[in-house]
Amino acid sequence: MNAGRIKERGEMRPLRYSINLTLDGCCHHEAGLAPDAESMRYWTAEMARADALLYGRVTYEMMESAWRRPTSGTWPDWMDEWDVPFAESIDRAKKYVVSSTLSAVDWNAELVQGDLGQAVRRLKQAPGEGLWLGGVTLPLALADLGLIDEYEFVVHPVLAGRGPTLLAGLRERIELELVDRHEFRSGALVLRYRPAPP
Repeated sequence: MNAGRIKERGEMRPLRYSINLTLDGCCHHEAGLAPDAESMRYWTAEMARADALLYGRVTYEMMESAWRRPTSGTWPDWMDEWDVPFAESIDRAKKYVVSSTLSAVDWNAELVQGDLGQAVRRLKQAPGEGLWLGGVTLPLALADLGLIDEYEFVVHPVLAGRGPTLLAGLRERIELELVDRHEFRSGALVLRYRPAPP
């Protein structure tokens, strides 16, 4: 990102959108390869780069059901040892939840209501390293508003042939520039992009 663009944005903390998807663009959370030790280490490190997580209601509830520490304090038996650092990171992370239907949230979360663009701009103006955005519906709205600073796609070597596709219904084409790439042993490819300068 060039200095002019940083200055233009008032040095706001970046909003990074990360998602797994198949080669044919399916972004259903069960469509790709099963997580393994390498991918979970990667996602744990990515979470460490973020000051807070930004979710819509559906993603928040899905992540909470999978990754919230049980009241017993003991992680469930289904977790592999490589899942635990990620679980601990997401469990303690600050979360912002965009919802017009929820009246309250917990799990270290705060409800974001009102005008979406204004609310997210306020979050971006707070000091810090960045916000991590997940889900499907909320990122579409934020992409349309031009508020996503980085797109991180983990492309799995799978053809799903069905399911929701990434950013379906985007109002205008967004040109991106590749800023980083990384390949997992599984054949999944991490591609990180930023919006191309106008």
